[in-house]
Amino acid sequence: MFAPPRSRVSSYQTLSVETGLADASPHKLIEMLYDGAIEAIVRARGALERGDVPTRIAAITKALRIVDEGLKAALDPRGGELATNLSDLYAYISRRLLTANLQSSDAPLAEAAELLGQLRDGWKGIAASAAAQ
Repeated sequence: MFAPPRSRVSSYQTLSVETGLADASPHKLIEMLYDGAIEAIVRARGALERGDVPTRIAAITKALRIVDEGLKAALDPRGGELATNLSDLYAYISRRLLTANLQSSDAPLAEAAELLGQLRDGWKGIAASAAAQ
């Protein structure tokens, strides 16, 4: 009838994320998507190292959903060549995540995390530049 009680830490983390989402600018939301995808890949890499298949699959699935349903879906097709290139890069990252999952391989996970990290850093640089103007 009722959901099982969650720990106080879990409840706090959920509230913290919900508050962060409510207060975030559109720019910050994209940054949060990058961070979430990278965090999921880090969890997947740890699970791969430990041989924890269910956790690896869940983490890679989360990263894939963030890339496809968050980052890629947020692209504005009116963005021209930049939007097209980002869409292609997100598709490539998704393929690397799928490859990592199918082959139980760390190298594609590392590559996906590196690419997302570079994109996140560039995105943060844009935010700093826009704030200065």
